[in-house]
Amino acid sequence: MILSPGWRKIWLTTHVMSSIGWFGAVAVFLTLALVGMTSQDPQLVRAGYLAMKLTGWFIIVPFAFVSLGSGIISSLGTKWGLFRYYWVLLKLVVTTGATFLLMVHTQAFDLLADIAAKTIVLGAYPYGIQLKMVVTSGATVVVLIMLTGLAVYKPRGMTPYGQRKQDEQQKGVASGESATDQPQEIVQNGARTASFK
Repeated sequence: MILSPGWRKIWLTTHVMSSIGWFGAVAVFLTLALVGMTSQDPQLVRAGYLAMKLTGWFIIVPFAFVSLGSGIISSLGTKWGLFRYYWVLLKLVVTTGATFLLMVHTQAFDLLADIAAKTIVLGAYPYGIQLKMVVTSGATVVVLIMLTGLAVYKPRGMTPYGQRKQDEQQKGVASGESATDQPQEIVQNGARTASFK
């Protein structure tokens, strides 16, 4: 089902804004994770981890799901489709994977925030989890930049499914044209016959 131009613009705007929000929130999250891992100020580290939990649950998670959902709706409602082009399919797979991994990593930032709520001792935070937050949020920034590049450049290449659908549409158009040409030929032949009488 192809969306009307108005609805297409609404869903595209929703997708772009949520994707931008997701990127910005992850950049903030990365900054907080770096501060938490490197700062020697216990109050700053504590505040950073508490802010990470809020940023994660109330900004990153909603934006990730809105971006994924609006992207699916936008794809299904346009000529691009969801499985017709490799770049759309790649965006779908990567965004779904990133959203899934985000939900897995919520446990880690919850743990850091819980420790921060109970103590201001710098040594109380597990270094492995601190490092994990920096690495995963940094990798997410790179992934979101890659997804944006795919959306802007739209590299060519149709999937086998997309090629089959395109061939079916072209056959449908061709048979539709021959069907519409036939009545015109009958009218023209009728006119010639009438003129000979």
